[in-house]
Amino acid sequence: MWGGWGAGQAWSTAGLAVAMLLALALDRFWGEPPARLHPVVGMGWLLARCGRWVGAKKAVHPDGWRWALGALVWSLLAACVASLYAGLQGWLGQAPAWLAVPLLALLLKPLFAWRMLHSEVQAVETALQQSLDAGRARLAWLVSRDVTQLSEGEVRESALETLAENLNDSVVAPLFWFALLGLPGAALYRFANTADAMWGYPGWHQNRYWQWGGKWAARADDVLSWIPARITAMLLALCAGGLPMGQLRRESRRTPSPNGGWPMGALALALDVRLGKPQVYVLNAEGQVPQARHVAQALALTRQAVRVLGSLALWVLFGAGFLAAVGTHA
Repeated sequence: MWGGWGAGQAWSTAGLAVAMLLALALDRFWGEPPARLHPVVGMGWLLARCGRWVGAKKAVHPDGWRWALGALVWSLLAACVASLYAGLQGWLGQAPAWLAVPLLALLLKPLFAWRMLHSEVQAVETALQQSLDAGRARLAWLVSRDVTQLSEGEVRESALETLAENLNDSVVAPLFWFALLGLPGAALYRFANTADAMWGYPGWHQNRYWQWGGKWAARADDVLSWIPARITAMLLALCAGGLPMGQLRRESRRTPSPNGGWPMGALALALDVRLGKPQVYVLNAEGQVPQARHVAQALALTRQAVRVLGSLALWVLFGAGFLAAVGTHA
């Protein structure tokens, strides 16, 4: 069984499953690597430098040249990221499995971030227990919206939305693409998601106009997140003991994003709380204003969803071992 996990051939499903389990353990016990060694930080640095040319200094409508430039730069950077990780995974495939699989897990870990997400959302609630101003200040670490006028309930709404949306963006989606395409898939997704966060604005951001230059980045992230966002919603529904699917579909359509409404809507329905962004959208409008207990419930629910992901990897591993054993004795 071990011989099929690398050794100069395509990585087996079992090898990827073990690497995923080890990466989840690394995240649980050690969290994120230092910023100077973090590949996603490196992606952000590259995107920031290239963004000087992609983002426009003035608003032009339409701006086909800026759109083409954004698409070209995004594609070149994405190809470099995917090629680098494909090369690393191929190189590890030449090593013995006892070495290759842990190293693959070590490379996978920075491409998703569950422990950090959990800690940051908990930190918002802890700060909110001290004062509203402290809660607002801590929330500002997580969101780009103006937090200065948010009420206590709105601070919790924003924290819960961040938890739900990033359960997809920072955990489920990179692991989904890892399961499908290996390390290059996870790296490509994290690049696309980072590019969307830095370039995918419908107007002005940090003295640059992104309506056209960032459009490709925004659409690429939408495409790559489409399936994982719905998987995330289904995971939350499963862990909540079931949700009305018709209502979840209706709530998911209320956000401007084609994907963000799915995990956010699922969490809102699971907790029976109201979630929204002022003047933009409201999810589960008849729900309660979030209280401290809802944040605790949300963290417990999302922890359970991550455990289900780990359980799925275990089932894949056991299934691969069973099939290998049957093949050996056939």
